[in-house]
Amino acid sequence: MTSKFHKLRVFHLLMLMFMMLPSGAKALEIMGFRVGAQDASTRIVLELSETTPFSVLTLSEPYRAVIDLPQAETAIRDFDVDKGLIAGARIGLDDKTKTRLVFDLRGAVAVKQQFILPPSVRSPYYRLVVDLSPVLSKHFQPQSNSSIPDQVGSVPPPVAAQTEQAASVPAFTPRPRPANVRKVIVIDPGHGGVDPGASGRKAKEKDVVMAFSKELSKQLKSAGYRVHMTRSRDVYIPLRGRVQVARDKKADLFISVHADAIKKKNVRGLSIYTLSEKASDKEAAALARKENQSDIIAGIDFADQPPEIANILIDLAQRETKNLSVKFAESVVSEAGKETKLLQRTHRFAGFRVLRAPDVPSVLIELGFLTNRSDEKQLVSSKWRKRVAQSFVRAVDQYFAEKTKRLQP
Repeated sequence: MTSKFHKLRVFHLLMLMFMMLPSGAKALEIMGFRVGAQDASTRIVLELSETTPFSVLTLSEPYRAVIDLPQAETAIRDFDVDKGLIAGARIGLDDKTKTRLVFDLRGAVAVKQQFILPPSVRSPYYRLVVDLSPVLSKHFQPQSNSSIPDQVGSVPPPVAAQTEQAASVPAFTPRPRPANVRKVIVIDPGHGGVDPGASGRKAKEKDVVMAFSKELSKQLKSAGYRVHMTRSRDVYIPLRGRVQVARDKKADLFISVHADAIKKKNVRGLSIYTLSEKASDKEAAALARKENQSDIIAGIDFADQPPEIANILIDLAQRETKNLSVKFAESVVSEAGKETKLLQRTHRFAGFRVLRAPDVPSVLIELGFLTNRSDEKQLVSSKWRKRVAQSFVRAVDQYFAEKTKRLQP
């Protein structure tokens, strides 16, 4: 009995000592990471669990920017990015005491400003903001700290540090991207070739969406955008190929164009979809299943990731992309509603494969219903196409204008 009492007393003392440990012992966490490019400048934003000391270094041969933090934890596994002045990124431990983020640069830069913002209505986390701007190589002045060796390891798990010069560095000639880079938009005319899509009394979806996509492409180019189409003629392209075009072209926006069909012939109007793992209603779910069969129709086996892996990747990589997609969808609804009839609950959600590019804001637009006589008449009208395409251009302009404002911390 005495032995049991003694053990119980020791256990209670240990628990009391544990509870009295200072709460400040909690490790710093990196909660989020994003990069924004505005003209020639590039902004890095780290979302942190608490405010913290930090330092920013700029190095040459090759050009790099480095952010050092106290040892931090993060659930983010991929810090790699290719945007603006940044050609790549990685995270590691420096002597097992500091967390170091290294950004490979396209050329010489200067740190324009660096600061930490407190939590706000827009973000529950502290935000470490670093703004970079390009400079001529002869004007580059590296910022360095001899007490912090230029080393980076891999996290997790911690490994012995290695010199960054010996690490794998992509071979490229650093060059800053030119100022005022035009935004890249990829238009995806749905279906094509052996896959005609939906049908009306006379029109086929693959033809209707191609005509509209060409009109939209022409108007966007006139407005100053760089535009690519996933197909420019009547050919079939696998869904994975359409998404890959957007990623290969480093698109700032992906617009997939479709036309719908339904048994209820009185249903009509334009609708727009953004990505959701759970469709917003049964109609959206059915439409997603129909569109996702395109590869099977063409006799191609679309090998997909296991659902649990795909969900994790989407959750980690697409939060910001989804938000931007929703913003653009809202602009389309606002502008297109001035030119054509909209389907009730115009903005919907579904699991379309073509919306799954993890780094490209994407929408799928159903221009109308080929099974409705009024909609079909509009869909084959060049005047209607011009008006609605103009509304899309206004929506694109509005989206990028608002996105520029959102880059402010």
